[in-house]
Amino acid sequence: MKKRVLIVTYYWPPSGGSGVQRWLKFAKYLPQSGWEPVIFTPENPDFDLHDESLLKEVSPHLEVIRFPIWEPYHLFSKVKRTAKSHPGRMLEQADKGLLEKIAIWLRANILVPDPRIFWVKPAVKFLHALLQEGQFQAVITTGPPHSLHLIGLQLKKKYGVPWLADFRDPWSQWEFLDTLPMLSIIRRRHEALEQKVLQEANVVVSISPTFQRDLEKLAGRKIELLTNGFDPEDLPNHFTPVFKQANMLHLVYSGIIDAIRNPLPLLEAMKAEFESKGEEVKLSFVGKVSQAVQDFVAADPWLRSKVHFVGYVTHSQVFSYYAQAHALVLILTDTQNAKGNIPGKLFEYMATGIPILALGDPEGDSAAILRESKTGEVLAHQHKIGIQAQLRSLFVSAGTAQSQKAMEQYARPSLTQQLSKLLDKIAQVS
Repeated sequence: MKKRVLIVTYYWPPSGGSGVQRWLKFAKYLPQSGWEPVIFTPENPDFDLHDESLLKEVSPHLEVIRFPIWEPYHLFSKVKRTAKSHPGRMLEQADKGLLEKIAIWLRANILVPDPRIFWVKPAVKFLHALLQEGQFQAVITTGPPHSLHLIGLQLKKKYGVPWLADFRDPWSQWEFLDTLPMLSIIRRRHEALEQKVLQEANVVVSISPTFQRDLEKLAGRKIELLTNGFDPEDLPNHFTPVFKQANMLHLVYSGIIDAIRNPLPLLEAMKAEFESKGEEVKLSFVGKVSQAVQDFVAADPWLRSKVHFVGYVTHSQVFSYYAQAHALVLILTDTQNAKGNIPGKLFEYMATGIPILALGDPEGDSAAILRESKTGEVLAHQHKIGIQAQLRSLFVSAGTAQSQKAMEQYARPSLTQQLSKLLDKIAQVS
């Protein structure tokens, strides 16, 4: 008889983001380890990108419980008479009006830990009957948004259900909070809530060694490492990267470019290295790109001719762009949390066998993985000469990348086995 685990997540149906795919994949493989996942998620969440094609990977028998959520962004949109918008997007705007500034301040100092806080109380109330009847042997919460951990906290206290808290990003030390006009007393409120979660959860997991160590310092207890990874079934049958001729270069970036992922040093290095010689280079952005970066490219005639914005495509479609790439670009964050930034995209890139050029912390966790696997190199954003040298090396190289399986330790089935062992442990203790 399978044990049942309730997974509380904000993003479902999933988008193509790595944090979202993390729990899609766990839900896909958990039944193989004797756990039946049940998804609990908002009925009407406020996020932009949906990729319904990903749902075909999960059994049609997967139970998904959707419960309405009210978010203050809806009220702001009515006042502005615009499409849904929230401070995360408004922070990227160069010119902010009074209403935008007020909304950002409220987000920073009133909506603690985040705007999904209004979902906590009604969600716990809604789940009362299910938990009281003992339908679940464990509960998982994943954040951000970190308010979802407060649901786990209350369920643990009220019903004693074993609880695993998954930190995909830090909380009180999260770099996003540094972009907000937050009062010091509110920062301490975040720290206090975080401590309650860290102390009460039966198990706390995080995605990178750096985040793991940082949380262990805060919590004074063991934090488990459960990285993102790659699903071997994602790679299309007979996937074959293009044969690369010398003296040409097609770079492909897949994912989101936002306020904390800065590709401008790469664009500047491309222009410095190739413009004067009229060489054949191209960079394709596959995914949503911030308006600031699009404007930067539009203002430069050479970049405008070399940089292409494909836009958002489904996860299954992105592999056709990989197959045309001579090298894959990874833009890591250049912020406080950069050392522990290991995006799920890294493992997908590795599985293609295509060379990887990454901007980020050369001493960070992603750099260590790339060095270990010999699949790429991470260069500091400010190391312009180094970026140019790596671009030149990729430009003159020739041959066909060899498709390879992701290292076993990062394969989704293997990672799910690690998760199931943690769930077995806390379920037995309870």
